Amino acid sequence: MNYYIQIFGCQMNASDAERIAGLFESFNLKPTDKMKNADIAIVAMCSVRQMAADRVFGLEQKIKSAKKKNKKFTAILTGCVVESDKSRFAGFFDHILDIKTLPQWPKILHLAYGKPREGLTFVRSRRLDLRDYFTVPPRQTSKFSALIPISKGCDNYCSYCVVPYTRGPLASRPAEDILAEIKSAVKNGAKEIWLLGQNVNNYHYKNIGFAELLRAANDIPGGFWIRFTSPHPKDFDNEAILAMSKCQKATPYLHLPIQSGDNAILKAMKRPYTVAGYKSLVKKIRAAFKKYRTGLEKEIAISTDVIVGFPGETKTQFQNTAKILKEVKYDMAYISRYSRRAGTAAALLEDDIANQEKKQRETILNDIVKTTALAHNKKYIGKSVDVLINSVKKNRAAGKSRHYKTVKFPIEKNTIGPGDIVKVKILKAMPFGLEGKMIR
Repeated sequence: MNYYIQIFGCQMNASDAERIAGLFESFNLKPTDKMKNADIAIVAMCSVRQMAADRVFGLEQKIKSAKKKNKKFTAILTGCVVESDKSRFAGFFDHILDIKTLPQWPKILHLAYGKPREGLTFVRSRRLDLRDYFTVPPRQTSKFSALIPISKGCDNYCSYCVVPYTRGPLASRPAEDILAEIKSAVKNGAKEIWLLGQNVNNYHYKNIGFAELLRAANDIPGGFWIRFTSPHPKDFDNEAILAMSKCQKATPYLHLPIQSGDNAILKAMKRPYTVAGYKSLVKKIRAAFKKYRTGLEKEIAISTDVIVGFPGETKTQFQNTAKILKEVKYDMAYISRYSRRAGTAAALLEDDIANQEKKQRETILNDIVKTTALAHNKKYIGKSVDVLINSVKKNRAAGKSRHYKTVKFPIEKNTIGPGDIVKVKILKAMPFGLEGKMIR
């Protein structure tokens, strides 16, 4: 039997997909890259915006076609699924399964054990906890970049977000399980570790908080990098700042969502911080890196999330958001137009900003970020940076620097490949990328 996985949304869905693959392969199912060739198709859904949900609705004909071709074809929907969408999805998905029930899927799907893939044998052991899907070992998609979830769910209930309703309340994994998974990934060749959580820096297990976990991960032997996403500004305390800046394996890159630069809109979004508080936090983080890092790493790269056109956002309030983007000078910003999601508090508000106006506001903010990002990137010209290669095509390679900058450069054929870390001298800067030549 073959299985197919289609992923929408964040890295948490990608991480969950790796555990789904790990479980299925322990039953001797084989992966396929086309739904039409699969016996079981799994769609990991994102519900953050209506547009994301619509992409899943768009699969209806594709799934029905696969069922027509293969009478035993089974379609499964998982990920972040809003309760109000389930009735419509039920029309073409055979099962809508919570990822938290993953250890029970074999029974639901009547799978028979096959010969397990090497490294997955303990799926059948006592360690597989039917109450904890994190005990299912992942089949890592990348040989050099490992996605390690440290928690699941969220307690924040931002007014525009469905995650607490689909993922449930925040629950942290045992630290020893997380560290064991990192050690295993590093042993298997991982050069980059991503610590994941809907609210990653609110991690707390027994007497271990996020700062302690980060320090413990940093102490694991090996030449690997540590990244994490996504933190919440309200939970980024001084201990976390100190740990991140002093742990040398933690890369000098931080994604710190602000969502709006206006206090009234932040309050309506139920984001419990002020613009002044956010700017103070950024200042502390930058100061810590200047104090504890050397060379290029004294400057931390910061990206953010922004929502434009939130219900009631006036032009003045939007200008406040434009103002903070100019002041903070982000290296990158992921800007989205507000999209009403049923079940959230904001869904009760009138979506009173025309889409064309949202689009214009998005364009204005993107232009600001292009300017600040280019100014940051020009600082790298003439400097040498370490680059973790993620793709090679013919005589060109591309990868990410420790500052999470995309770096492209020419190479001699078959000399290096994905997963290699090389030194690159930067010769050219663009708003969202760098170009250079490999020097080692």
